[in-house]
Amino acid sequence: MITLRLSTMMFLQFFIWGGWFVTLGTYLAGTLSASGGQIGMAFSTQSWGAIIAPFIVGLIADRFFNAERILGVLHLCGAVLMYMMYQANDFTTFYPYVLGYMIAYMPTLALVNSVAFGQMANPSKEFGKIRVWGTVGWIVAGLLISYVFSWDSTSAIADGMLRNTFMLCAIASLALGIFSFTLPATPPKAAGQKTGLRDVLGVDALALLKDKNFFIFFLSSVLICIPLAFYYQNANPFLTEIGVENATGKMTLGQVSEVLFMLALPVFLNKFGIKATLLIGMAAWVLRYALFAFGDADEGLFMLIVGIALHGICYDFFFVSGQIYTDAKAGERIKSAAQGLITLATYGVGMLIGFAVAGKITDEYTTATSHSWQDIWLFPAGFAAVVLIIFLVLFKSEKVSTDA
Repeated sequence: MITLRLSTMMFLQFFIWGGWFVTLGTYLAGTLSASGGQIGMAFSTQSWGAIIAPFIVGLIADRFFNAERILGVLHLCGAVLMYMMYQANDFTTFYPYVLGYMIAYMPTLALVNSVAFGQMANPSKEFGKIRVWGTVGWIVAGLLISYVFSWDSTSAIADGMLRNTFMLCAIASLALGIFSFTLPATPPKAAGQKTGLRDVLGVDALALLKDKNFFIFFLSSVLICIPLAFYYQNANPFLTEIGVENATGKMTLGQVSEVLFMLALPVFLNKFGIKATLLIGMAAWVLRYALFAFGDADEGLFMLIVGIALHGICYDFFFVSGQIYTDAKAGERIKSAAQGLITLATYGVGMLIGFAVAGKITDEYTTATSHSWQDIWLFPAGFAAVVLIIFLVLFKSEKVSTDA
């Protein structure tokens, strides 16, 4: 059954990512004694992968190879690189492997979509049912790490047990790499067509920046990625360091809320409009980091749980609604280019800056034995508040079509 095969593909795709990326900061600091700056470098490999991915997909996969075959090759390469990360004993050895891995992994995010869309008669109705299994995969990975293997307990971290997450994901990557060759044939969609750098980089979509509203949205999207980087890089180390039990498992609550608020998003867009929805998303970032700044592992644990659960609003109400807004603003001819431009600007440039800033701020507030987490979290809270005010003042309300 094709639905089961595509769902399995999505499950493994995001199980792999969620199985090592969430605990990466904790592992690097606790096992490899990496500094905040080095941890920022490791996380920024995601951005380098996002910047390079369009070239692999747009200039190679879309023109010369079936999507399922290049998906298989990239995951097999990823399995080897993940195993090398498992073997690495210091940051200098570890970094080239994680950089190589992310360059291999990030293009697969577009490739799994291509394989799925290629088998669907009505993607707008069918895709969500397939894609949700990716979120389930991410959640299962976190629950396994915390509640089955207990690799993120204080004693296990001290014993270097988080290293096993890389072996787990290497096995999953090997499985997906082999499984990919059994997926339905998805021929290159641009075979025989001339595709240049303009198409890959979304250059034609730059004309959208002449629209003041879209320019403000574009700038806000890049800037809000700086606070976003703090969450990816510091949330798990923070929760673990202050003594929150099963931190990785608790963080899966963020993915659960992502699914729930994704369902609520169309209602908010239709009832309140795009400006209010985007503002709610940015306000959630401010509130989340304020809760992290003042919460603790005892009486203030509920504040941390609420902060984690806000992930659905933080991500869906800004980034997903932003994709819908971009789709509505772009003409039919440049829809793909516009989405490519936004992805390159946010997950590429914005997150690259964000991880560098998060690394410097974390190092600035590192003490002899721990971190001054309140100071660390107040920085992205304040930064997100400034972005929110800029957007509130300069972005004019407008009606956009949300039929997507």
